[in-house]
Amino acid sequence: MKESYLSTLLQMRLIVGFLGERAQCAWWPTAFYEASSRLFLEPVFSKTSRLAQYHGVLEAARRLHDEHLSVGSYHLFRLPEEIEQDLHVMVQGVGGEELASQVAQSKEAAMDALKRLAATSGTPSVGPTAVGGIKDLDSTDTLKAIAAAYLSAFKQNAKTYPYLVG
Repeated sequence: MKESYLSTLLQMRLIVGFLGERAQCAWWPTAFYEASSRLFLEPVFSKTSRLAQYHGVLEAARRLHDEHLSVGSYHLFRLPEEIEQDLHVMVQGVGGEELASQVAQSKEAAMDALKRLAATSGTPSVGPTAVGGIKDLDSTDTLKAIAAAYLSAFKQNAKTYPYLVG
């Protein structure tokens, strides 16, 4: 159960992170998932370039979300420390490498992947949107609500910040 929701969280982070970059929806000004970034990162981070991409996008997304949400709330890019550590370990593994390579194919492929993770009937939301409590993070309904909020925002060319209360 725990492994399942963590892999969904990681997949969602990678998808939303990719879609938020400047080449797709431009929520943040990074280009870590463009082909040229690997050429820049590999000489510096020869063994961990994929991890560097992940953390670069993670930090850009975290900053944007933190600017729009109150201190103490959790969101896709800022979770409790134990979960952050678990996700870090996962992204370093074979599964993380595989997920990352699948996500950064194209905007359309990423939108399709996000659609598969989303609830069937997502209500359009712009700005900060409460989706539940942090204790419900491992709930399928909560994960689907988060994915649906992002999917709706990307389709509308708007920004949303789904959050969980502590």
